[in-house]
Parts: sequence; C-alpha cells; structure tokens
Amino acid sequence: METNKNTLPTESDDVFLTDGGLETTLIFLEGFDLPCFAAFDLLKHQPGYKAIKNYYQRYLNIAKKYKTNFILETPTWRANPDWIQRIGYPREELSAINKKAVVLLAELKTVFEKDIHSILISGCIGPRGDGYVPENCMNIEEAEAYHSDQIKALNIAPVDFVSALTMNYVEEVIGIVKAAENVNIPVVISFTVETNGKLPTGMSLKEAIQKVDKSVSVPPLYYMINCAHPAHFFKELKEDENWIKRIKGIRANASCKSHAELDESTELDRGIPKELGKEYKKLKDSFSHLNVFGGCCGTDEEHLVEIIEQIRS
Repeated sequence: METNKNTLPTESDDVFLTDGGLETTLIFLEGFDLPCFAAFDLLKHQPGYKAIKNYYQRYLNIAKKYKTNFILETPTWRANPDWIQRIGYPREELSAINKKAVVLLAELKTVFEKDIHSILISGCIGPRGDGYVPENCMNIEEAEAYHSDQIKALNIAPVDFVSALTMNYVEEVIGIVKAAENVNIPVVISFTVETNGKLPTGMSLKEAIQKVDKSVSVPPLYYMINCAHPAHFFKELKEDENWIKRIKGIRANASCKSHAELDESTELDRGIPKELGKEYKKLKDSFSHLNVFGGCCGTDEEHLVEIIEQIRS
C-alpha cells in the first residue's frame, strides 16, 4: 500500500482511528500503578515500555484490519512542568520525557506504515490542572508561557501536530494555540464537557470554539470532544450551524457517569461496547464531516472495533 504520511483529517473524508483509554487500560486491565494518571512514567522501565508499545500495536492492528488511517497519540498527557515535578521528575527532564514517547511511536509507525495509508503522530498535551475541574487557572499569557516548553519539545521530536486533550476553560486553550503558533506547528483542541454538554465553566461548546477561533491568528486545525459520553453532548450539537463543522473528532467515555462519579469509582466502568458503537454511528449519521474516532476513559480495543463496525454499517 502506498503511504501518504502527510494526509491530515482536514484534508480527507476518510476515517482516522486513534486509541482508547490508555490510562484506564493500564491501571484497571493491566494492573499498573500510574502516579497522577501519568502513563509516561512507565517509559522508565522495560515492562512499562513494553506494555505501552503493545497497547498501541493492538490499535494499529485494528486500523490495518479495517483499512483506516491512524493517529498515534503520545502518552504525554501529564508530561508538562507541574505534573512531572509532582511525580518526582526534575523540570529539566521535560524535553527528554516527551522525546522518548515520540521515539516509541515513530518506531511503531515504521513497522506499520506499509499497511496503513496515513499514520500521524500527535503530541498529546494535558491541562495544567485537573482534567475534569478548572483549577490552577491561568490567563492567556500565563498559559502560553506554561505550555511552551512541552510544545517546543514535541515539535523538535518531531510530531505532525499537537493535541490538547480534556481542556475545560478557554484561556488555557488560547494560550496553547498561541504557543503552537510560535513554533509553527498545527494544534488540535479537544474539550471535555459535563453531563449537560457544557464545559465545566458553564460555557457552551459553540461559544468556546468561536471565542478561541476569534482570539488567535492561526486557529486550531480542528476541534474534538473527549472524556464525556455521547449522550452528554449530542443535544448541544446543531446540524444547521456552521461551528459544528469545526469539530472533526470524538473520543468518548464508555461510561454515562458524571466526572464526579468517575472520580469516586474504584472499579472500571466499561459501559456496553456495542451500545457505544451505536452512539458513534448516530453522531456520524448526523454529522457526516466527523472522521476522527477513538475512545477515552473506560474504552479499549473492543470498543474501537464496535465503533468502526457501526459507523461503516
């Protein structure tokens, strides 16, 4: 198969799959201890490195089987200054941590690129605070400065673009977009929403997306929604409004529980994979421009198979 590693989701109507709930899989299904939910910490020893590599291989095999494109998302959601120091790493190791994650995925890309049309490597960025609750809130300038080091490290590694996941307030998002623009790398923004379909701040997705786009010189490549169940946000999407076209990707939770309930859970809620697949089909049927599909908390390979089979049925 001829490869075309430069094809982005905005340049094609074809499906791009990505992975599921990396951290929940490693903790609840494979028994690893992830301090502060930081998957990158496993890269420091061989069993952890192998587990992460095997995790991505399983998803790449799904893309190979179903002949889709694939986005490899680095396990660096927690690899920003505050979090690495909280876990016990010196800030000076930030660049090396992010580079090591990219190298692992680049090796996998080399193995699979003859079998998968387009494999993209995305440098994953997480919030400075909690993924569910706006905390350590910054203004735009502070957010730009805070996230610059990780974005620069990922850009040098290099990655095809960076993706900021579980974003919950717009000032941090705008700062991230500006930091990415400074080093001329595309950026994808993924918001998390509550059970009412709105950001934890109460802002609507429409307002958040429009505010970000109007506040920067180079808007995000596209937007996603992650870490929420489709039932929480489907009604917030309106078919006749142009802002919906800015959303290209969905990485939903398997569970219908609220973020507060998930935080208190001691057992994994995998939901029902087939039912989650049906929710994705409903989204795809309603918004045909969606073409990036993966999972978030509680999802694994079984969910992704159901998703791709349902949206293609």
